[in-house]
Amino acid sequence: METKLYVGNLSYDTTEDSVRTLFTKAVTVVSVDISKYSDTGRMNGFAFVTMNSDEEAQNAIKILNEKMLDNRAIRVNIAKPREEQSQNTSYTRRR
Repeated sequence: METKLYVGNLSYDTTEDSVRTLFTKAVTVVSVDISKYSDTGRMNGFAFVTMNSDEEAQNAIKILNEKMLDNRAIRVNIAKPREEQSQNTSYTRRR
């Protein structure tokens, strides 16, 4: 089963290739998804890396958490599922 990792504290200059290169030194990488601001296209400091298994993901965390990438100590954790937003998000105006 594939496992997705959250990779944080990335430099704004970090590229998908540099993340992939770092991770493939330790584990097999299925995909890398760098998060970017939609209005500017600029990297916003984190990415998601997908591994083939939970075992590889745990190994990547052990090996790569706090490693330096582009002069920043990166943080590597298991990605948490995105919480679904409440369907009823109405706001009441106070007078």
